[in-house]
Amino acid sequence: MIKIWSMKKEAAETDRKKPKQSAAQIRVQKDMGELDDLPKTIKMHFPDPEDILNFELTITPDEGIYRGGRFKFTFKIDGNYPHKAPKVQCTQKIYHPNIDLEGNVCLNILREDWKPVLNLHSVIIGLQFLFLEPNADDPLNKEAAEDLRSNCERFKRHVIDSMRGGYVNSERFDNVLVA
Repeated sequence: MIKIWSMKKEAAETDRKKPKQSAAQIRVQKDMGELDDLPKTIKMHFPDPEDILNFELTITPDEGIYRGGRFKFTFKIDGNYPHKAPKVQCTQKIYHPNIDLEGNVCLNILREDWKPVLNLHSVIIGLQFLFLEPNADDPLNKEAAEDLRSNCERFKRHVIDSMRGGYVNSERFDNVLVA
């Protein structure tokens, strides 16, 4: 009988030493388990392998206007996930109607259309889709959106120039071309 009590006490001490996982961490781990089928054009990187709530994502489109570029995003997930969408930021200055010059991303599921049933896979595929089909109807960069609406060929030239690290309308962009 004494042995059982000492075993229970030992187990309780071991449990206290283990850091408790938050609901957000548990959900992110589940979401990560569903990311096995990501396309080869998407890579994830964890600067701190112990911190799964903050990571980087790189998208390298292999088709469309943005083909040949490498676009990096940071994901910051707070403790209210999945009830609150992750914060996603592009780390480079790029010419895109749905990404402003500060890197803020206009993706409906990151704002008003977010629901807890959505997951990281939904967000990542949504980001990839922005490079295949930029949306001039819901812009953050109004100049790029107007360019896309009014003159698609000029928009394509501006995208190519900007991806090389050139200027568009006196604004210098980051070189994002894959070397």
